[in-house]
Amino acid sequence: MSESLILAINPGSTSTKIAVFQDSRSVFMKNLSHKTEELSKFKKISEQFQFRKDIIIEEIDSAGISLDAIKIVVGRGGLVRPIESGVYSVNEKLKKDLLNSPFGEHASNLGGLIADDIARSLTEARAFIVDPVVVDELDDIARISGHPLLERVSIFHALNQKAVAKAHAKSIMKKYEDLNLIVVHLGGGISVGAHRKGKVVDVNQALDGDGPFSPERSGTLPVGALARLCFSGKYTKEQVGEMIKGEGGMVAYLGTNSAYEVEQKMLAGDKKAGFIFEALAYQVAKEIGAMSSVLKCEVDAILITGGIAYSKWCVNQIIERVYKIAPVHVYPGEDEMQALAMAGLAVLNREIEPREY
Repeated sequence: MSESLILAINPGSTSTKIAVFQDSRSVFMKNLSHKTEELSKFKKISEQFQFRKDIIIEEIDSAGISLDAIKIVVGRGGLVRPIESGVYSVNEKLKKDLLNSPFGEHASNLGGLIADDIARSLTEARAFIVDPVVVDELDDIARISGHPLLERVSIFHALNQKAVAKAHAKSIMKKYEDLNLIVVHLGGGISVGAHRKGKVVDVNQALDGDGPFSPERSGTLPVGALARLCFSGKYTKEQVGEMIKGEGGMVAYLGTNSAYEVEQKMLAGDKKAGFIFEALAYQVAKEIGAMSSVLKCEVDAILITGGIAYSKWCVNQIIERVYKIAPVHVYPGEDEMQALAMAGLAVLNREIEPREY
């Protein structure tokens, strides 16, 4: 078993992260950046399949890693239909939805497709996806928005939130399924999830929906004002979409999506930068408070993770507002490659049974 390797693949909008693990040890990891001119020749994300796959194979070969030793290939799950948390075998139904993108097009859709293609070319290798962003464990009452035409949906940083929650449970020698947790992912998008006994029963829609604003997303907006803006004739549908996702949040206020840059400006005396950064922390704290009510104030811990969690100033701004709810633990950054690989290892060791899509 120790000679069997696990390949993890995580395609992003402008990069592809790959990692090879032997058991729980990383033996190779690389973040491959893709230039805009390289990707611009592809009209659809699905057309990038061969381009990204070829680079992955080339990098693994250059590292001197035997492809035949790979027994599990795990791809980042994409925008598929809502599913429960877990590891899913890449079957024909899953590939069809990843390829045709009926639920949305995103680079992460390529993860399962590339994983399956590589696995098929190898001896006895199998392909899986793990905890895609569409993991849906919401309570039915959490789906109610206020109008039947606009149901709340679950799109969030499921992979990292689940991985951090389980790691925290293990660190205190308890089971994830026995805890009530609020998990906060602070990244380009921000999601705050209420984890009740192993299920995320409520969470803000972090892709282009509600919740705190983030470095590049607007989060919850005044709906009346948004409706009037949409019909003002000044903006196209595409422009409004960019205001909500991509050019919202910090970008709209400060012209940058770098929380580090904003913090440096604040420390240099830029009062506006400090004010907007504090507003981000303020809105995150409000969302934590909302999720505590979902858990009826029975919260074992609040976990803060993601790239912005490296900012002690921002994290302290949040903690000052929520520490009376529950103990706060900070897990800066994200290790999605480790999470993907460990899920693959659990399948390899027959500790879990993969689900079927």
